[in-house]
Amino acid sequence: MGRKRKNIFYDVKILDISSEGKAIAKVNDFVFFVNNAIPGDIVDLKVVKKKKNYAEATAIKFHHYSDIRIKEFCEHFGICGGCKWQSLPYEKQLFYKQKQVLDAFERIGKSKISDFKEILPSDETKYYRNKLEFTFSNYRWLTRDEINLSDNKFEGEMNGLGFHIPKRFDKIIDVKHCYLQREPSNEIRLFVKNYALENNLTFFDLKKQNGFLRNLIIRTSSTTNDLMVIIAFFYENKEKREKLLNSLYEKFEISSLMYVINTKKNDSISDLKIENFKGKDFIVEKMEDLKFKIGAKSFYQTNSMQAISLYNIVKDFSQLNGDEVVYDLYTGTGTIANFLSKKSKKVIGIEFIEEAIEDAKINSKINDIKNTKFFSGDMKNILTESFFKKNSYPDVIIIDPPRAGMHKKVIENILKTDAEKIIYVSCNPATQSRDFLPFIGKYFIEKLQAVDMFPHTYHVENVILMKKIKK
Repeated sequence: MGRKRKNIFYDVKILDISSEGKAIAKVNDFVFFVNNAIPGDIVDLKVVKKKKNYAEATAIKFHHYSDIRIKEFCEHFGICGGCKWQSLPYEKQLFYKQKQVLDAFERIGKSKISDFKEILPSDETKYYRNKLEFTFSNYRWLTRDEINLSDNKFEGEMNGLGFHIPKRFDKIIDVKHCYLQREPSNEIRLFVKNYALENNLTFFDLKKQNGFLRNLIIRTSSTTNDLMVIIAFFYENKEKREKLLNSLYEKFEISSLMYVINTKKNDSISDLKIENFKGKDFIVEKMEDLKFKIGAKSFYQTNSMQAISLYNIVKDFSQLNGDEVVYDLYTGTGTIANFLSKKSKKVIGIEFIEEAIEDAKINSKINDIKNTKFFSGDMKNILTESFFKKNSYPDVIIIDPPRAGMHKKVIENILKTDAEKIIYVSCNPATQSRDFLPFIGKYFIEKLQAVDMFPHTYHVENVILMKKIKK
């Protein structure tokens, strides 16, 4: 087992799964992080990148498939970068996500968590996302069968509409059916692609920076059935643009049909003006008895139904009685802030993105919530002693930062507040556990609850309740 020849290792058994979702194998105590394998597989490994203490490898031949392996449900599995854990039974996915969280706190956060709640599974493991973004490309990924049938001289249709190939952002996988978002998502994508082909609309060329069609964004509401569609064009051609948009609007019941002209070298539209073509310029999502207005640029948890469970965990951890001042840091569009407002004396929401703060204010207004205040700006500059004196010191702090975690200065400012409870929500247990280190000695972790927001991926949401140590 583990014979070697020219960077190929033979008959290697996969042992575990790492924090980043890759499988783990060992040969003579040397660690390999392996793509496209699961624990129990016996494979031949080809090293693709070697470091001093480990190597990255790909399984190139399977001698024995793991006894726990199941059949993948998507035809794009192995090429598409999403849903990489389809071959793992769902209960095993949950096991490794929980393990990822606990390992991060033990290894990085220097804290062994002995008292924790079992990870909360998602009721829906398919069609659970409320937002997807697809890319148009005139340089789609060719399958092995297409290449073999064409004797390496493929002259077929090269236009595609789908997702970027991992580590190959110049190529797009032409998606036939995606299991991430409910209908009419697939129907809309296929309609737009076919319309474009039939009407000779050009697909974007990333390298040459030309082509008419760039991106298609679809947002759905699981509670109101609202539907938002945004098409990004590389340049303006009013006649072609309006014909496409009108055809789309006539075919589907779209609540909000929008477009944007993006002449930049990247696909980001956060800094661009998005035009409303037909319908409203927003959709509505409900969370229990609250309504949330979601615009083209608004952030909202992509698994709507599981988001309700996540925020109920935050509410349960906070144990509010109506007398507390709550700070909701990285508030986004104020979802958590508004969700907790009825149980709070006052909620202060802070967010860097100004447009998100405007949405947060609107969401308070449409729900007749009067005890929230929202501020936009750099968190480390806002959280000052004068700000606390003016707006009251917090009793409870909710933190829900980006994957990169918190700036050191933000942590320092939080520690100065002396808040009784800090609830940290994170989509990255590694940065969450790192951020906990400065709190050791002043706070302890009373509760921990992982939540599965993204089935068939290694990603996991985690919530910790930090309570001040009584002296």
